[in-house]
Amino acid sequence: MNDRLTHDERKVLPDYVYGLPERHEYPMPDAAHVRAAEAYFRYCPEELKPKLARAILEKAREYGVDVESPTVLSYAEH
Repeated sequence: MNDRLTHDERKVLPDYVYGLPERHEYPMPDAAHVRAAEAYFRYCPEELKPKLARAILEKAREYGVDVESPTVLSYAEH
């Protein structure tokens, strides 16, 4: 599976698969999307980075993904 979701696919995803559910941003329904969220982490608003970093790590554990970004790991500690 690639890391692109159509608008219709995104509409039916439950809130809990999003890194930022209140904004419906950074969907992570599978391992490919966890990697994409890690790759696009730099575009996240600064004040939301700790929340997104923790969500990425949570989903990474769920799907067996190794998070390699020192930036994501650092923000997860905030």
